[in-house]
Amino acid sequence: MIEKAADKTEISFDPLASKTERYEKGAAIRKAVPHASHQEYIAAKDREDPIDILIKTSIGRIESLLPIRYRRMMESPFAFFRGAAAIMAADLAKTPNTGIDLQLCGDCHLMNFGGFATPERKLVFDINDFDETFQGPWEWDVKRLAASFAIAGRWLKFADKSNKEFAWHVADSYKRHMLDYSKLSALQIWYADIDLAELIELGKDEEIKEFHQKRIKKAAEYTTHEKEFAKMTYQDGVRARIKDEPPLIFHSSGNDEKIIMKEAELVHKRYIESLPEDKQILLSRYSMHDFAIKVVGVGSVGTLCGISLLMSATGEPIFLQFKEARQSVLEQYVKSKKKYNQEGERIVMGQKLMQSASDIFLGWTNDDRGRFFYIRQLRDAKVKPVLEIMKEENLKDYAKACGWALARAHARSGDPSVLSGYIGDNNEFANAVSKFSLLYADQNELDYNKMIQAIKEGRLPVSAEI
Repeated sequence: MIEKAADKTEISFDPLASKTERYEKGAAIRKAVPHASHQEYIAAKDREDPIDILIKTSIGRIESLLPIRYRRMMESPFAFFRGAAAIMAADLAKTPNTGIDLQLCGDCHLMNFGGFATPERKLVFDINDFDETFQGPWEWDVKRLAASFAIAGRWLKFADKSNKEFAWHVADSYKRHMLDYSKLSALQIWYADIDLAELIELGKDEEIKEFHQKRIKKAAEYTTHEKEFAKMTYQDGVRARIKDEPPLIFHSSGNDEKIIMKEAELVHKRYIESLPEDKQILLSRYSMHDFAIKVVGVGSVGTLCGISLLMSATGEPIFLQFKEARQSVLEQYVKSKKKYNQEGERIVMGQKLMQSASDIFLGWTNDDRGRFFYIRQLRDAKVKPVLEIMKEENLKDYAKACGWALARAHARSGDPSVLSGYIGDNNEFANAVSKFSLLYADQNELDYNKMIQAIKEGRLPVSAEI
């Protein structure tokens, strides 16, 4: 019988027990939740209409931006999947649950991984989106990530045999690297990262390696704030302003500009207070000059997101990105207690727990209207995956890399010995996850087609192409 996560008793483990004892405890869970049970996906009879879920998750968003959200989601079943974390969360809640909880990404799909610069300016490969992070069953992240490869593979016109293999490599890489982490100390795990240049060198495709090496070189040389300043701003008298590029970048309207700026400065002040003292001192050398709303991603469209421009007395810029922090889509489906009343703090702390190195300006804030936000630098030497150019072998390599990065992130808050004990050293778990991924890809296509029908019927508004 498949149990909801909310009905499953969370399993606790003695951190003082030996690695062997913890491994054996993980292995014992297989009797209650065998590997083969993870290959199942059957839509529940009481499954909520996916369109109703989309409409509910749009409540509280900027209404004028919703047509852009649905326009982006209708581009393909993969784009739909990226914006439908709430739908899959409801489905995962009715799949088998090992009872092993840890910090989840919550929206774990292949476009939420990539390269970025650490505070020491080293380029690493890691997860880079944590809007939905929460404590929950570890297998949910693995299944969503694996399913994203099956769905993306279909979008790229690969055969389902290959798509199943992509998903398999996610779970297999997760297994192999989790076993490696189980042999390390907690401190060694905390120090571990994945060097982006070394990761690219592992690939066999010389053409794609050369392409990514050029991107790494460009990212390493990229002086983000100065180049963005030249591209995104104009001089308005003595003050630099962010250029409007509607409907994707624009200034809020309807209120007196001075009132809006005063509100923004208050939100910024609260953000500064969330930072460690050394970063507070650093940012005290800058003042806010402007801010604008910026439409980002797929799942975030319609939430209040944007960029703020800070300037020093001598004219050096810093761009910060702010994103509205809403309740995690996982929260209603897990038994884990909510640790933070401030949703921005939830995201920041989840990110710091899962990432090998987080942005030095990562912090949280709120306004006086009950909205929460988190803030980070805008584009700090980021290297995003370019799916459109990937051949079959490239996507396999990328699946292995994402599985590795997820294992490292989970090993920080979870117990890698217990997880390795449950997964074991054979292929049964990877086989099950790969079968689940194809089944869920089928479900995702059905849901996508329902969304297209809802758009035709006028239930969901869409914008003209932009």
